[in-house]
Amino acid sequence: MQAPFTTVSTFRDVLAGAPGPDATAITGAQDRNAQLTKPPGALGRLEDLAIWYAGWRGDAQPQVTAPQVIIFAGNHGVCAQGVSAFPPEVTVQMVANFEHGGAAINQLSKAFGAKMDVYPLALDTPTADFTTTPAMTEDAFIEALQTGWTAVDPDADLLVTGEMGIGNTTSAAAVAAAVLGGEAADWTGRGTGVDDAGLARKTDVVARGLALHATSDPLGALRCFGGRELAAMAGAIAAARYHRIPVILDGFICCAAAAALHKAVDGALDHAVAGHLSAEGAHQRMLDALGKEPLLRLGLRLGEGSGAALAIGVLKGAIACHSGMATFAEAGVSDA
Repeated sequence: MQAPFTTVSTFRDVLAGAPGPDATAITGAQDRNAQLTKPPGALGRLEDLAIWYAGWRGDAQPQVTAPQVIIFAGNHGVCAQGVSAFPPEVTVQMVANFEHGGAAINQLSKAFGAKMDVYPLALDTPTADFTTTPAMTEDAFIEALQTGWTAVDPDADLLVTGEMGIGNTTSAAAVAAAVLGGEAADWTGRGTGVDDAGLARKTDVVARGLALHATSDPLGALRCFGGRELAAMAGAIAAARYHRIPVILDGFICCAAAAALHKAVDGALDHAVAGHLSAEGAHQRMLDALGKEPLLRLGLRLGEGSGAALAIGVLKGAIACHSGMATFAEAGVSDA
């Protein structure tokens, strides 16, 4: 499906006009939940997840049968500042690994029955170094948003977006600081494992970028600091909202992209839950700002959408119980 926007302004309008959940389905799911063969509230947060999912799918007794995992890959000009423990060539190598089924995300997608797609975004043309100029022109930014949008299968019933891009924790930290406020040091972490000197260098790079690009527009911040893969994730998450496909957010980088949507339009992430809390230090701060409680806390810091893909199993469990359990009437059990 062609993206229904050609400018940042029309993208914002599409996001603002996207549909909300189905109130009738929510009421039906709540009624069903109250009749299932269990004490009220006994399944804890699984009950809330099932009702949330039912509302977005417009079905009081839904199934999860067609999850989609999309990995976007991009290279970053800011890597010239020495912000990563690995060279940009690793991005290309990891894309090949994804395409040959050898990465962690391939195994997790397969384990939970998700179709996985990989989109390398102009890897031979890194974004600009945001310490000297905006990372993307408006045309490049729109192209990345459109790529993310059209990557989403309208027939999917759940979406996970992941990323690969050497240097993208630096980019995400700058986006987070610009969109959510605070200082560079509040958001900059070790990423792929830089030492103390590398962390100081990353923090200085983010601070210099923030000083150069003073913008109050969250989508403008995503253009100035983000990589193509961050913009594509934002486009995909927005497309999922348009199609009323629930989203499981991954870690720090994915959530930085999502934060731009959150700040651009109130309620833009109502169709999304946080899959996990990553080991990247500022991720908890980011989830607090987004108002999202993670489903898992396992110390993951791989990226690739891995934590969110693992959380597909939690959501599938919630839906299996909600839609598959018998009601008291069906089981012939008294609820008195």
